[in-house]
Amino acid sequence: MSASHPSRSWWTWFAGFLSFPIAGVAGTAAVGRVDSPIAALVGGTVAGLVIGAAQALLSRRLDPRRWIPATALGMGLGLLVGASIVGYRTSLPDLAIMGALTGAVLGPVQALALPSRTRARWLWGAAMPALWASGWIATTLGGISVQDQFTVFGAYGAITFSALSGLLLGRLVPDRTSVPSGPAPATARIAS
Repeated sequence: MSASHPSRSWWTWFAGFLSFPIAGVAGTAAVGRVDSPIAALVGGTVAGLVIGAAQALLSRRLDPRRWIPATALGMGLGLLVGASIVGYRTSLPDLAIMGALTGAVLGPVQALALPSRTRARWLWGAAMPALWASGWIATTLGGISVQDQFTVFGAYGAITFSALSGLLLGRLVPDRTSVPSGPAPATARIAS
């Protein structure tokens, strides 16, 4: 594996930030504002489907058959919990709490969808509340009209989230191309 390979994997994952605004448009097209439980559940699921698909397709580390449904389910349920608990309000503290609660549901569901060779997958689940909250904080501080009750944070938040989560993903999940295929050599089986 070349020294630039981890950097290339990070940049590829980071490029997935572009899916967040697209996911927001899709979620809003499906339900409008996130101002009710049904809007949160359906809008979050639609946005999660778009984000999960982009992340899985861009990453060599994730299995789309597991990652996409996990992200859609986790985001839908997470946004339902988070938005409901903050009463669909959009102040900075409310959105940080909503983001943390969304991440608290999304993270463990995604952690279960990580490849079996993932080291300390629980770290992914534990990090998502902070990372998801940071996305909403960056979006709000960036002056985005969060009062429109979007299903997912905007580009500022997506850049922040993608940069940080890409670093974590690179530490936890080995690239599929770096894992030898087939049975382990006899010496490796004996040593383990």
